[in-house]
Amino acid sequence: MKLITKRSVLALAAVGTLAAALVGCGKKEAPPAPAPAASAPKVEPLKAAWVYVGPIGDAGWTFAHDLGRKAAEAEFGDKLKTSFVEKVPEGADAERVIRDLAQQGNKIIFATSFGYMEPMLKVAKDFPDIKFEHATGYKTADNMRVYDARFYQDTYLAGMIAGKMTKTNTLGFVGSFPIPEVLRNINAFTLGAQAVNPKIKTKVVWVSTWFDPPKESEAAQTLINGGADVLLQNTDSTAVLQTADKAGKYAFGWDSDMSAFGGKAHLGSAIVDWGNYYKKSIKEVMDGSWKGNTVTRWGVAEGQNDLVKISDAVPADVKAKVDEIKAGMKAGTFEVFTGPIKDSTGKERLAKGTAADDDWRGKIDFYVKGVEGKIPSGK
Repeated sequence: MKLITKRSVLALAAVGTLAAALVGCGKKEAPPAPAPAASAPKVEPLKAAWVYVGPIGDAGWTFAHDLGRKAAEAEFGDKLKTSFVEKVPEGADAERVIRDLAQQGNKIIFATSFGYMEPMLKVAKDFPDIKFEHATGYKTADNMRVYDARFYQDTYLAGMIAGKMTKTNTLGFVGSFPIPEVLRNINAFTLGAQAVNPKIKTKVVWVSTWFDPPKESEAAQTLINGGADVLLQNTDSTAVLQTADKAGKYAFGWDSDMSAFGGKAHLGSAIVDWGNYYKKSIKEVMDGSWKGNTVTRWGVAEGQNDLVKISDAVPADVKAKVDEIKAGMKAGTFEVFTGPIKDSTGKERLAKGTAADDDWRGKIDFYVKGVEGKIPSGK
C-alpha cells in the first residue's frame, strides 16, 4: 500500500492547481464591451424668412408681422431659425430680395405686402422645393399659397364706435392704394357707422403709400380741415392717430395696439395677430403636410382680428353693442357685407338678405353709399 503523506497531498494539490490554471489558459477571452452607439447627427433648424414692406418699428403692419415671427421662434425654439428683410419696396427690389432669401437656403418665405405677389410668383417657379407664402394676395401655385386676415370685421366694429362718437357726422379715412383690401375697409368702416348713425358720410384721402408718416399726417389734417372728427387709416404708422390727438379729434390704431401713441384721441385699435398662422404654417413644413394652391383667411372667429383697448370715453351701451356684434362674428352669424348694399351712385351691389362671400369681397371696386368722391384709377 502506498503511503499517502502530508507532502504528497500538498504535491497533488499543487498539480491540481496548475492543471486548472492551464485549462483556464485554454478558454476564449471574454469579448470586449461594445463601443457606445454613435449619437444621431444634429438636425439642422428649419430656416424661415420674412419680407417686410416697412420698418419693424412702424408700430403697425410690419410690427404686427414681426410679432408673429417672434411668436413662431418662441414656439419652435432651436428647431427654427428666422430672418427678415425690412423696408423692401414693391416691384423689382422685392423679386431680388425674395430670390436672395431662396438662395440662402430658407425653406419657407413669407412676403407680407400685396405688391409682392407677382415677384414672389416669379421666384416660386424657379425654386419648386421651397415653400412661398404671400399675405393679402390672390394668386397661388403648387409651392405658393396666400394668407390673409378679415380686417373688415374689426373695421366695422370701429365704425360703430365712430358713428356714435362723431359730432359732425363726418368720418375720415386715409387710404393707401385703391385695391379691394383697402376698399373693403373703407366700406366696412362706413357701414358700421351707418348701422348706429344713418347720417354718416365718409371722406377719403389717398396717399399712394403704405408707410410715409409725413404724408399720412398731411392727409389726416386735410380730412380734419374738411370736417371729419373721427379718423381711420389703412396705412402703417401712428401718424394719423397722433395728428388727430393734436387737433383734439378722435382716431383708431391700426394693425397693432397703438393706445400708447394716441392720447385722448385713441378710441380703440383694430389689430391683427399673425402668430397662430405662422406657427401653423411652419409646423406643416416641418411635418410635411404643407400644401400649396390654397388661400387661408382668418378673422375674429379665429382670434386673428380684434378691436382692443376701447377708450373709456366710449359709452357703455356702445361697447355692449360692439360686444354683441363681435360675438356674432365669432359664431359666424353676423356678416359685415349683407344686402341690400348700394354703391355711391345708388347702384345695387348686393341684393337684400344676401351675405357676401370671399369672391364678392375680393372684387370690391366701389364705395358704398355715403362715401364721398371717386376711386383713383390704378395703383
